Amino acid sequence: MQKKRLSFWQILTMNFGFFGVQFSFGLQQSNMSAIYKYLGAEESELPILWLAGPVTGLIVQPIVGAISDGTWSPKFGRRKPFFLVGAIIASLALVAMPYSSSIWMAASLLWILDAANNIALEPYRAFVSDKLPEKQYSFGFLMQSFFTGLGITLANFTPAILVSFGILALADKMENGIPVYTFWAFGIGAIASIATILVTVFTTSEYPPTSDELKRIKEEKMKDNIIYRIVKDIAVAFKEMPKTMKQLIPVMFFPWYAMFCYWQYLTSALSLSLYETVDQDTLFFNKAQILTGNLNGTYNIICFMIAFALIPIARRIGAKNLHFFSLSLGGLGLLMMPFLNDTTIIFSLSNPFGIGSIDVTQIYLFSFLLGITWASMMAMPYQMLASSIPGNKMGIYMGIFNMFIVIPMIIQIFSMQYLVYDLLGENPINVIRLAGILLITGGVFSLFVSQQKRVL
Repeated sequence: MQKKRLSFWQILTMNFGFFGVQFSFGLQQSNMSAIYKYLGAEESELPILWLAGPVTGLIVQPIVGAISDGTWSPKFGRRKPFFLVGAIIASLALVAMPYSSSIWMAASLLWILDAANNIALEPYRAFVSDKLPEKQYSFGFLMQSFFTGLGITLANFTPAILVSFGILALADKMENGIPVYTFWAFGIGAIASIATILVTVFTTSEYPPTSDELKRIKEEKMKDNIIYRIVKDIAVAFKEMPKTMKQLIPVMFFPWYAMFCYWQYLTSALSLSLYETVDQDTLFFNKAQILTGNLNGTYNIICFMIAFALIPIARRIGAKNLHFFSLSLGGLGLLMMPFLNDTTIIFSLSNPFGIGSIDVTQIYLFSFLLGITWASMMAMPYQMLASSIPGNKMGIYMGIFNMFIVIPMIIQIFSMQYLVYDLLGENPINVIRLAGILLITGGVFSLFVSQQKRVL
């Protein structure tokens, strides 16, 4: 089937719901470790409390991919029902999270939230390949990279904005110890999650299956029960996995292990490096939490600012070379993070709201470099993969490919919980250093990827 070339605005609206999904992920990345600590968690317990994300991704994404590949409704489409269901559940979990009365209530809500986000996220990857001709793949995935950066940026900066402009006080807390600014940030995230998905659902149509595909879908539904079909499709997909996809395993493994280290321990590393404490009852730890949001927001600003600039660069030097360069920059940034301070001003920006100026200090240098890494991680591996997998199995292969994200996260959780954190001297700063080394390692492996053309 010849796919129609879409305009900039059509590609933007079809991916707009990605903003809401990533806003939700951004709230988790910058706030969950702090929420756990406010509820009484110890530093050594943090990795296992992050288990929800990777496990739900491991289970949900390939299953949703297989189901959506074999789904078609003339009224609702193939991928859009999954966007909408995921967004509704995620919004409810976001509203409930700040009311957590215990560590395990927060952890349970995180399981629900991550499952819902994965239900929405996986079909979005396949959506690009469903809707766009191959020549627009880079643009489609980099549009998702743009919305990843924008969504997580606003999620990370929301608490700081609420505090900086005097809307809420830094020290104001709910009865469970969670800051009031966290409550409002999660509420805003709930609205963003559902509203942006609705834009995609109401503005974007889906291509119907060909007559042969529709016949195959109906036949499979008649002869197999859905569980058997899902298991069979996943098993066959693993057996027939393209060479390019196999070569991308270490390219995904090391950077995603690194990013989970970063998200779990950045707040504690900053608190220790800048303020010489990891005590969550001090205002220094509150400052480190706010700074975490600002730094994460900054690397996501860089991400969405350069996302489209990467398109001509990828065409010129190749996706794998660009990915190597991008991961290496982020790795170097994390390695130098412990040597940076939050007092030396690099430059100042005029405040867009007209209240003083915004000082950008030395600590933000690593965040600038990490933004380039993040933009590449959100797009280049998918570009390398998309042209090599069968079009009628796009959903299931994108689901399996996202297992290459969550499996390293699961390994990171258990290895960090029971071995690596002790080997690193129980020092969160050393965890950040390890993350830097692993980003560079993933970049080296990207140089060995050979791209093959899709088998239709």
